[in-house]
Amino acid sequence: MKTRIETLIEKYWEAETSLEDEKELKALLKDAEGYNAEKVLFGIVEDFKREEPQQLQIPAEKPARRIRMHWLGWAASVAILAGSIWIWQDYEQKKQEELAYQQVMEALALIQSNLSKGQEQMQPLNDLKYLNTTNQLFQTTQ
Repeated sequence: MKTRIETLIEKYWEAETSLEDEKELKALLKDAEGYNAEKVLFGIVEDFKREEPQQLQIPAEKPARRIRMHWLGWAASVAILAGSIWIWQDYEQKKQEELAYQQVMEALALIQSNLSKGQEQMQPLNDLKYLNTTNQLFQTTQ
């Protein structure tokens, strides 16, 4: 009898017993001497099973919590929308800056090309700097 109780207790602690094995273990423990810890455990389990579910009170769900969650969704949507607008405006500003830079570079390139043309047209005038006086340009006799 003791060996049967010990094997059932061992199986119980390893979670390998069936409901029939547990009923048999409870019946054997009632008649057996010793095994006080196991008797106390099964007594507590029995007391817990006897408790009526009517004594347990489940708190009712509060509808205010749902409203808060509803507003949380709206707040998240507004935050995402505001973030998207901010990122889009930043992108557009950078795009405008790049476009303005390109236009300035084109204008400077145009100025440079026109300046080069003007300098080329002024090249014949550089020959005049070698003349010291107007007399050297026009040979006059005295």
